[in-house]
Amino acid sequence: IRHEPVQEALEHVRILSANDRERRLAFVRERALRDEVSFLKEARQEGRQEGRQEGQHQGIEGTLRKQIALKFGELPTWADERLTQASDAQLDVWVARILTADSLEGLLAD
Repeated sequence: IRHEPVQEALEHVRILSANDRERRLAFVRERALRDEVSFLKEARQEGRQEGRQEGQHQGIEGTLRKQIALKFGELPTWADERLTQASDAQLDVWVARILTADSLEGLLAD
């Protein structure tokens, strides 16, 4: 191989291979880089999962808000606050209950 950058790289590898301290440092750097890549990949996956969960919650809440508006009219402040603070489980209960609720108060009752 006569390409000068390749020759320089090979010479650098020879020097590193001959020096125990440099070889250990290279190993530690390589391991740190792999760990960082793994950490970033895991963080991205967790972020995506949290985003999907948040999006699902907002989707259910948004659908329920539309249903309430269609059935009972404009959403009062107290009801808006209840919806904003509701858990996923509570939203699921209300989504089912809206089919039979006669009033907004009855729908959002505990």
